[in-house]
Amino acid sequence: MSTGTILLVEDNPSDIGLTERAFKKSHISNNLVIAQDGQEGLDYLFCQGNYASREDATPPMLVLLDLKLPKVDGLEVLRQIRKDPRTHRVPVVILTSSREEQDVATGYDLGVNSYIRKPVDFQQFAEVIKQLGMYWLVINENPHQS
Repeated sequence: MSTGTILLVEDNPSDIGLTERAFKKSHISNNLVIAQDGQEGLDYLFCQGNYASREDATPPMLVLLDLKLPKVDGLEVLRQIRKDPRTHRVPVVILTSSREEQDVATGYDLGVNSYIRKPVDFQQFAEVIKQLGMYWLVINENPHQS
């Protein structure tokens, strides 16, 4: 599986490493961009801050978004993605350890495409990443951005 960028907005180094390992194990070879806080994720998406000179302003084909992030929390990142016409159609999957029902409800109210709790076990996590890749990168038909 390849083509298109995946933006991972995640502050936990262990979860970043697990995600990278799971991508490799699942043969997902898309370019994985890592933003380690919510503001960095927004900067990447909107070509601002450290990403102001990003040559390819094409939005990622998928955003994997944690909720509990420094600087700007994941729900606010989602809110900003959905309100901007450049990114409002980008598929966003909340991938978090949060078990708070309010987070699930608010995520869907703000337009998340999917909400997945991170499994603790690596094998289960790798399977989740494989299924995410299969669905969002192969099966799902992404709308053209406007």
